Amino acid sequence: MPVFPPGPGPGPVPTSRLRRIAKPAAVMAGVVAAFAYVGTVDPNEPGHYPVCPLLRLTGIFCPGCGGLRSAHAFAHGDIAAAFGSNAVAVIGYGAFAVLWALWMVRAAAGRPLRIEPKPVHWWAIGAVLLIFTVVRNLPFGSALAP
Repeated sequence: MPVFPPGPGPGPVPTSRLRRIAKPAAVMAGVVAAFAYVGTVDPNEPGHYPVCPLLRLTGIFCPGCGGLRSAHAFAHGDIAAAFGSNAVAVIGYGAFAVLWALWMVRAAAGRPLRIEPKPVHWWAIGAVLLIFTVVRNLPFGSALAP
């Protein structure tokens, strides 16, 4: 009597939609909690947050300077003030929202989100941040300073 190898198993167990969206939902919960904290504890009042070390030591605004004030204004719905505190941060909020929405839609559909930036993308982001930093520290770019 011939011996047959065992057939394929039952296969992977499909996961529920709720389980698939758990990670993006948890990430969003963390972001909402962070914005809620910064929205509650005003960074415009001294003593709540540490001062930027680069600003303290050199007097130069880094690309993140004004980020907490930007997040505070954003949490209160004041987009103009958020943009005035740190324009790159507000653009980052928008980029995060788009990527998160894409992640949530793909997770709900059971498809993975694969974003694989090439080195040229990282270099471009670095160049934008460098240009932003230089311009916001020059007299003609004072509108970009926090």
